[in-house]
Amino acid sequence: MMRIYSKSPAGAAQAPGIVVIMHGPGLDKFIEDRVDDLAHHGYAAAAPDLYHRQPEDGADMMARIGRLRDKEIIADADATIAHLRALKDVRVTDLAVLGFCMGGRISYLLAGARPAAWRAAGVFYGGNIMKPWGEGPAPFDLTGDITAPMIGFFGLDDTNPSPADVDKIDAELSRHGKTHEFHRYEGAGHAFLNFTNADRYRPSQAKDAWEKMLAFLGRHLKK
Repeated sequence: MMRIYSKSPAGAAQAPGIVVIMHGPGLDKFIEDRVDDLAHHGYAAAAPDLYHRQPEDGADMMARIGRLRDKEIIADADATIAHLRALKDVRVTDLAVLGFCMGGRISYLLAGARPAAWRAAGVFYGGNIMKPWGEGPAPFDLTGDITAPMIGFFGLDDTNPSPADVDKIDAELSRHGKTHEFHRYEGAGHAFLNFTNADRYRPSQAKDAWEKMLAFLGRHLKK
C-alpha cells in the first residue's frame, strides 16, 4: 500500500487541494514540512511515497530514482488525487501539483499527462524533463498538453537542470503559448530549498521562492 502524508488546514471548509511530489531522498522531513506549511496557509496537501513499489534493499538514492517509471508515477498521482477528493474538506475543482528535484520533473509530467486535474503547477529545479522514465513520452514532449499556469524556480549554479536546460524549457512553453513564469537565483544550485541539507540550502533564495509559490497558489486557487 502506498503511504500518503496528508494534512488539512484546521477548521477549513472546502479548501483547495495540492499534490506535493517528493524529492530524491523520498518522503522525508523536508517534504512533510512543505505539506504542513501548505496546510498552515489554507491548503489540503498530500504527498505520496513514490518509492512504495521498491524493496527495502539499501539502494542509494540514484538507484531508487532509476527504478521509477512514468506510467506508475501517473497512477500514484491519480491515487493521491482520489485521496484528496475523498476528504470532506477539499474543493475537488481546485487542485494544484508541485514538486522538488525529481518531483519538479514529475510535476511537469503530471501537468501534461493529467491537464484536466490542475489549476496550477509548480516546478522546483526539476531535472531530466527532456527524458522519459520508461515507456511513453518525456515530460518535455507533453508541453503542448499543459493547461495549468506554471511557475518554476531554478538555481543558476545547478547542472540538472542547467541554465541551458531551463532556457529550452522556457522557450518550449512560450512556443506553445503556455502561461508560465520562471525565477532563477544566483548563488543557488540544486535543492536550494532543502533545509535538511546544509551544503545545498540557501535561506534567502529559499524564502523568496516559497513566498512566490504561495502567492502564485493564492492567485490561481480559490480559498
